[in-house]
Amino acid sequence: MARMGGIAAKAEALLGAGVVATTPVAGGDTNTAIRLRLTDGRSAVLKTRPHAPHDFYTSEAEGLGWLAEAGGAPVPEVLGVSEECLIVSWVEPAKATADAAEAFGRALAVTHAAGADEFGFPRDGYIGLAPLPNKPAATWTEFYATRRVLPYLKVAVDRGAMTTEEAAPVEEVVRHLDELAGPAEPPARLHGDLWSGNVVWSTEDRAFLIDPAAYGGHRETDLAMLALFGIQHLQRILDSYEEAAPLADGWRERVPLHQLHPLLVHAALFGGGYGARASAAAEQLLAGRTASTP
Repeated sequence: MARMGGIAAKAEALLGAGVVATTPVAGGDTNTAIRLRLTDGRSAVLKTRPHAPHDFYTSEAEGLGWLAEAGGAPVPEVLGVSEECLIVSWVEPAKATADAAEAFGRALAVTHAAGADEFGFPRDGYIGLAPLPNKPAATWTEFYATRRVLPYLKVAVDRGAMTTEEAAPVEEVVRHLDELAGPAEPPARLHGDLWSGNVVWSTEDRAFLIDPAAYGGHRETDLAMLALFGIQHLQRILDSYEEAAPLADGWRERVPLHQLHPLLVHAALFGGGYGARASAAAEQLLAGRTASTP
């Protein structure tokens, strides 16, 4: 009860409204999530964790605001933020439908098309609990190599989640990134951690984006992340996305390239078989490169 009372007090101080009930929300291993029922009739979600980095929640709030400005895929409204917690509007969950998936594909295309000033973001962020370096780079290939693939590859190897032999194909992909990356595209406005758990299907028959690691990057990255761990109605999402914003030739063959980063993040954080999966994805790319070379 004391803990819930502390959470209510935090929320009331940020929102200027009383909390009449708190309910734990299942799911997620990074934060404790609590649903709040407020005296003004609203419902909200408070996210918190002990000893969070000082900019952990402000970074997420900034990402949510940046995605909201695109006017594409909806995100929860940021209601309050501090170094200790983030409070956003409650999204009533529902079963995914084909219509919602088609609408989501179109909306995500709008979010991406809103673009970014550069490859990167004005501030570093987080992906899960892992720091996410966002210092801008002149090209996507430079950004992807130096801010996404190589830092997490080093951590994965240092922590014993990958052997040097498993790392070698990933390093080879980085050396040939310019030829593997496909046609150059302008920076897209990315969610940055778009796995199925960060998509909430709502009673409004829409899909809301939550828990972003937002930055300016390559739009195929978000789509590859959706495919990595699976999401309901994936093909409908992709078909409606491509109808709204056609993808460059060869995008299917580049999916393993864009999955390297999340696989390496998982290897660095959780170990398991993720390092081997990253190595296999790199080998697949290299095999395709060899087959297409005269």
